[in-house]
Amino acid sequence: MKVKLDENIPVSLVEALTLLGHDVHTVIGQGLTGRTDREIWKQCLLEERLLITQDLDFSNSRKFEPGSHAGIVLVRFQNPARVALINLLSSIFRNHESSCRQTAILWEENDFPNVKLQY
Repeated sequence: MKVKLDENIPVSLVEALTLLGHDVHTVIGQGLTGRTDREIWKQCLLEERLLITQDLDFSNSRKFEPGSHAGIVLVRFQNPARVALINLLSSIFRNHESSCRQTAILWEENDFPNVKLQY
């Protein structure tokens, strides 16, 4: 799967996802740091890449209609420790890759991760 990590996602996730066979680019690696959401999104569409982000602006299903793109994984945790975030996302891509082709919203409630898929 072709994936793009937003600048708010640990770059160390690149290695974990690459080991699972994914083609991973980063906003930081492509020199897109500080660019607008619109510019990041345009690049994702151009490259046909799923976006992993912590940016709530990408949760608007009217603006980012499921099925019109490669997918969005929105991660929202109260205390997003890098190791926990990497482990969770690696697990999701290892076990539920096809679900990520939609819009997946991950959030933490009472210290328990939750996932919502938007179709």
